[in-house]
Amino acid sequence: MTETRFDMARLPNLLTYGRIFAIPVIMLFLLADNSPLRWLALLLYIAAAVTDFFDGYLARRYGSVSPIGRMLDPIADKLLVGALLLVFCFDGSFGVWDLIPATIILLREIFVSGLREFMGTEKITVPVSKLAKYKTTVQLVALGIVIAEPLIPGTRELSDILLWLAAILTAITGWQYWSGVSAHMARNEDDPI
Repeated sequence: MTETRFDMARLPNLLTYGRIFAIPVIMLFLLADNSPLRWLALLLYIAAAVTDFFDGYLARRYGSVSPIGRMLDPIADKLLVGALLLVFCFDGSFGVWDLIPATIILLREIFVSGLREFMGTEKITVPVSKLAKYKTTVQLVALGIVIAEPLIPGTRELSDILLWLAAILTAITGWQYWSGVSAHMARNEDDPI
């Protein structure tokens, strides 16, 4: 009888899949408008957010960076952030002023996704900047605190500050991304065929 061992090289992609599959569950728990389920949503969200760090770390550690992982990781992040922004608009977690940073974040994420799709067809690569990684971290922390607001009194001001900081970083990194792509396109237009 042969012993089957877990292949650590597969773990990063499994974590990314898990983050994607957790999204509808988190949404349902939040929309149930029930404190125990909101606590469960917060715990599941924290676990999903933590996998964002570990999937990349483990992929590099075990030399298992894959094309599907490179594609799915940013998609999982955008799905998680976008789904929560929509839920918070729907369930009243966001006030009127929160819609401004939420819109900035959502528009940038959709815009960059479109740019990535275009860049793939043009064989253009723009590396992810350190600031973009910080942006994702601030987004995830800000949204986690929005989940926690009804459960932990006194967190409203912190969530507002972090949400606006996330929007500012999101706008800056969106501009950086666009600048990198447009500079590459301008160089290609100057090259004679």
